[in-house]
Amino acid sequence: MAEKLRDLSQPIDVPVLDATVAAFYGTGSKEERNAADQILRDLQNNQDMWLQVVHILQNSQNLNTKFFALQVLESVIKYRWNALPTEQRDGMKNYVSDVIVQLSSNEVTFRQERLYVNKLNIILVQVLKHEWPARWTSFIPDLVAAAKSSETICENCMAILKLLSEEIFDFSRGEMTQQKIKELKSSLNSEFRLIHELCLYVLSATQSSELIRATLATLHAFLSWIPVGFIFESPLLETLLKFFPMAAYRNLTLQCLTEVAALQFGDFYNMQYVKMYTIFMMQLQAILPAGSIPNAYANGSNDEQAFIQNLALFFTAFFKSHIRILEASPENRAALLLGLEYLTGISFVDDTEVFKVCLDYWNIFVLELFEAHNQIEPATAAVSMMGLQAQMIPGVVDGTGTAVQHRRQLYSGPLSKLRTLMICRMAKPEEVLIVEDENGNIVRETMKDNDVLVQYKIMRETLIYLSHLDHEDTEQQMLKKLTKQLNGEDWSWNNLNTLCWAIGSISGSMVEEQENRFLVMVIRDLLNLCEITKGKDNKAVIASNIMYVVGQYPRFLRAHWKFLKTVVNKLFEFMHEMHPGVQDMACDTFLKIIQKCKRKFVTQQVGENEPFVSELLSNLHTTILDLEPHQIHTFYESVGHMIQAESDNTKRDEYLKRLMSLPNQKWAEIIGQAGQSIDILKNQDVIRSVLNILQTNTSVATALGPHFFPQISLIFLDMLTVYRMYSELVSSTIAEGGPYASKSSFVKLLRSIKRETLKLIETFVDKAEDLPHLGKQFVPPMMDPVLGDYARNVPDARESEVLSLFATIINKYKAEMLEDVPRIFEAVFQCTLEMITKNFEDYPEHRLKFFSLLRAIGTHCFKALIQLSSQQLKLVIDSINWAFRHTERNIAETGLSLLLEILKNFQASAFQNQFYKTYFLNIEQEIFAVLTDSFHKPGFKLHVLVLQHLFCVVDGLTEPLWDVATVQVQYQSNAMFVREYTINLLGASFPNMTAVEVTKFVDGLLSSRHDLTSFKNHIRDFLVQSKEFSAQDNKDLYAEEAAVQREKERQRMLAIPGLIAPGELQDEMVDS
Repeated sequence: MAEKLRDLSQPIDVPVLDATVAAFYGTGSKEERNAADQILRDLQNNQDMWLQVVHILQNSQNLNTKFFALQVLESVIKYRWNALPTEQRDGMKNYVSDVIVQLSSNEVTFRQERLYVNKLNIILVQVLKHEWPARWTSFIPDLVAAAKSSETICENCMAILKLLSEEIFDFSRGEMTQQKIKELKSSLNSEFRLIHELCLYVLSATQSSELIRATLATLHAFLSWIPVGFIFESPLLETLLKFFPMAAYRNLTLQCLTEVAALQFGDFYNMQYVKMYTIFMMQLQAILPAGSIPNAYANGSNDEQAFIQNLALFFTAFFKSHIRILEASPENRAALLLGLEYLTGISFVDDTEVFKVCLDYWNIFVLELFEAHNQIEPATAAVSMMGLQAQMIPGVVDGTGTAVQHRRQLYSGPLSKLRTLMICRMAKPEEVLIVEDENGNIVRETMKDNDVLVQYKIMRETLIYLSHLDHEDTEQQMLKKLTKQLNGEDWSWNNLNTLCWAIGSISGSMVEEQENRFLVMVIRDLLNLCEITKGKDNKAVIASNIMYVVGQYPRFLRAHWKFLKTVVNKLFEFMHEMHPGVQDMACDTFLKIIQKCKRKFVTQQVGENEPFVSELLSNLHTTILDLEPHQIHTFYESVGHMIQAESDNTKRDEYLKRLMSLPNQKWAEIIGQAGQSIDILKNQDVIRSVLNILQTNTSVATALGPHFFPQISLIFLDMLTVYRMYSELVSSTIAEGGPYASKSSFVKLLRSIKRETLKLIETFVDKAEDLPHLGKQFVPPMMDPVLGDYARNVPDARESEVLSLFATIINKYKAEMLEDVPRIFEAVFQCTLEMITKNFEDYPEHRLKFFSLLRAIGTHCFKALIQLSSQQLKLVIDSINWAFRHTERNIAETGLSLLLEILKNFQASAFQNQFYKTYFLNIEQEIFAVLTDSFHKPGFKLHVLVLQHLFCVVDGLTEPLWDVATVQVQYQSNAMFVREYTINLLGASFPNMTAVEVTKFVDGLLSSRHDLTSFKNHIRDFLVQSKEFSAQDNKDLYAEEAAVQREKERQRMLAIPGLIAPGELQDEMVDS
């Protein structure tokens, strides 16, 4: 039956279509659903299906069938509308308008068919985006006239206007070209008077609550962009404030007032804003008293909670734009402070979304006060340093200075409450690993919560500004809260956590003397608290807080050896604490402190018999007794950093020897036993020991860099022998056991040893950069055991780390590796390509590392590429094309960067003509293919750079790019040939674009090719026009501009003490 639907030469059989749609949505068998799905898909893809839409809508009673028909229609309107004959367009337009009017003129059908009408409204707005204003000039007058004929039509007209506003102003970026958006905006602006009159008329005349709500919702969509006179020079604001006290319209009215509050245009309407705010505050106090907000929210209905959320949006919008008007005159200050009190009350509401809205505003508010205060302080300080009286400098103390002082006094109350808010709601920093689970138990955190980290960053920044504005108040509030923890008055896990996170977060914002005084009290109190509190969970919480706080204040620890030693010994104590998370945090904090204070541990401090490092190495065994292997590695890395700080070579080597004596003993023992019987190496416990020893070596190599040389020399050759032996064992196991053997735990364990060996060598080579002769001597012995082994292995036994190791070696030793490149190429190239070009999924690790190796060769050993045979070079270029077609972002970006480097290198070489003649058109075609594919949006910046390079390089080529023998037309220049080739290429790829549009785009590319910015904008517009990138998020096309903004922000933060945490600063004065 359903098959006859495919024949569209006569009107479609609607009952059969209804049955097919019902089968698709129904509960029948899977086969029925799949068959229905296939038929509906085929119909959707049929070019003529849309001609049946009217017939279906008139004859079907099934809502899903109607939606299916409208879906077909919507895609025609979006992608093919302008290509349809005029009478078909007009017919469709009139039909949709008539159905909407017919359904919405009757209250009963309008309410029943609401979903269907909404979908028809969306279709109408899609048509408008093409037809209005040019081909449908009377649309707005027609709509307003229809609205006056009945209340339900009026209500639906409001819905259409709201949709139109949203489509043009909110969702247009990436949907329409810049020119079209501009045209629609100016049309709406010029015809807005009619809409405005209609809204006011409705609000004053109707009794229908549905219609009032629809009108308020429409106004809300329009208020952000309409000409200002319509708001302030008409009764609109008074009307809105009249509706505000009514519970039914309160939320919608408040949203409208928020839009008005967010507008900014000079001082012209200041008085109206003050009046609006004053009336609003009087009405608000009657609705919701200021002191009860957190309770009102906790016990409120959905509407009441939404009202408090909307209040937060109103206050933050109003204060962002107009707080200065309110603070300027004394009679408005009481209302202003009351508004801030409301906002502070809302900030204490227990809801994350509400808190985020408030927090964003508090951050801006405090930053502005801080910046003004910051400009005055240096000026006053500079004046007094020069020995002048501050009064002699105009503006420092009188004008600006006094104004700033007055503002700080005006806001001192709200700011103090804000400090309380930030301290008691501080979010959890990343370093804290110990959390309370939903059952109230203290456990180790398993997942990082990104929302919490973002919130912590903003809160930390805000609290630092607050601290700069009044150090005394900040310090007093924190110490007072800490005392209440000690005497048990306020003791709870959450209170202690937020307090300690707040204390840690303001590190670096106080002057050193004040910080020292403050911290001595804090650390002393926390250590006391740890002693007097009973209970394992309680102790774990206190321990985590002590560790977090001390980790945040390296400057204090560097200046106070006694405290530093106490803290480190306390960490050693926590390393024996078997509570989940405490040991991890102790090891992490130890590493963090050592990195910032390492020199303190290798110099002999007053009152000590030897440097701390020596004492630590003597007790090493007992300190790490209870730690897990991964914690031991962190511990070893920390001690490595200590040893690295020792400048005396003999002492340093001796410390290293003592540090490595435990793993080295074990290593010697295993190698000795393996000398007698090789089978010992197959024992799983032995394999785990070997792995552990290698990981410990890698951790120390990471910290010590080139000074790790004596240790790696000791184990290097034995390590390669073990590597080769395990590699052969892996290969033979896979060969015997088939593909599943590669997934077995035994093989995985063996391979982790191979990986760790490669990682250790790579780490050392990478860190020994100042001493190339050191690292270079390790390359020849590796050629066969590592490279030869890679080539000989079955694919499943090849380690991707081999590729990254040789990429690191080439990046480090650059052209010195030239003669080794053919050997590397031979061993890894062909066999890796076979593994990764079968599909886009297998061997993901090999993919990225292979292209990184290729990039290293292309960058540093380009001569080696020129010496390849043409087949080999073709393989390289094909593999690069293949890389940037990859949907995995890192691989695609590596491929594009590599392509760009190779293109530039060939451009500068003697082979440029033959290279471009062979590959130019192929590369251009491949780049356009990914550029216009929305899956590849993140590569936009590099796609543009490659295209720009291709379009610019054309002029420098001395031989024709086309094949003179086969092409009849002889072009004047390569540029003319590339122009025609590109027009044909894009014309064939985008049948929905006219030849004129394509030609205009290609000419634009050629004319703007020397100016990257306009070249890039030109391509962005084309992507939107080609409809490939319409209804999607196009932020990737603007990624580069966003990166510049981020760097500016970092420079600003560096200038304010404490804003970048001391732990993140690369400080050279680490611990002189």
